[in-house]
Amino acid sequence: MAAWMHRYARINHIDMHYVEQGEGPLVILCHGFPHIWFSWHRQIPALAAAGWRIVAPDMRGMGQTEAPADPRAYDVDHTVGDLIGLLDHLGERQAVFVGLDFGILTIYDLALRHPERVRAVIGLENPFPVHDPAISPLAEAAQHAKDHFIHIDYFRPYGPADTALNAEPRRFLSKVFYALSGDYRYLNVWSHPPGTAYIDALPEPPPLPWAWLNELELEFFVSEYSRSGFTGGLNWYRAMDLRWEQRRAFEGVKSTPPFYFIGSENDVDLEAWHGDDPIAHIPDHHADVRAVRILPKAGHMMQLERTPDVNATLVEFLGTIAAA
Repeated sequence: MAAWMHRYARINHIDMHYVEQGEGPLVILCHGFPHIWFSWHRQIPALAAAGWRIVAPDMRGMGQTEAPADPRAYDVDHTVGDLIGLLDHLGERQAVFVGLDFGILTIYDLALRHPERVRAVIGLENPFPVHDPAISPLAEAAQHAKDHFIHIDYFRPYGPADTALNAEPRRFLSKVFYALSGDYRYLNVWSHPPGTAYIDALPEPPPLPWAWLNELELEFFVSEYSRSGFTGGLNWYRAMDLRWEQRRAFEGVKSTPPFYFIGSENDVDLEAWHGDDPIAHIPDHHADVRAVRILPKAGHMMQLERTPDVNATLVEFLGTIAAA
């Protein structure tokens, strides 16, 4: 049985839910979309058993954490403020931060603005922030959307995507989780024409259980998003231009905390969003690169797809951080 505890607190002016297990130095696990704290449920006990205090929050807008309706509440100031507020609430000056997707991008913002609060960073899949100073991400997505479906532009208007996903959370989550995994090439979704609904663009998944996900695990995600809806998660996309503008001040600045990276062979973000040979460009963004590991076969759902390898690598990296 899991030994974690569910906790609730008022942090950075929103109600936040997080899960905690273990004693020792603090590690904070930050998820992306469409995820919740439960994305880390196979990592939490393993890392706690290795001697760490593990905290996995529901990120702003998702799970049981409050979801402001205004996309402006998902800018860098608010999302970094959540992590600073969480550290203060936990009574800790620093933590090792581990993240994926929007979670790791928020950690990168934190590490640039408040490096003194970051003991080390372990990034999953996204090795550095994507920032093209010439064009904002929503404007770039709108250009792509003239030629083919792209989810970022589909999510941009307030309302249509919210309604469609809220109506079919189980169907959407099962399809998108399968599409993001190493069992499918996500970029095939882009082959659909402009105007396609996201659920229709996604592939039909095989029946559960899969090799890396069972029915009960999917039900955790379905239950939470059936209650909360998807608007909070979609607002992270709608605030992309705001965060892009706020990141301009750090253009060309390297992050200074010790950096570790775990990628996977079939990850869509590494394939599509970070330019040619993103691994080679990691030192352009991080001043203190300690280790880089690429796991074969897995996709964007790596914590579930390759749980033993992810856990072993995290424990190894945390061990080197503790030794240092």
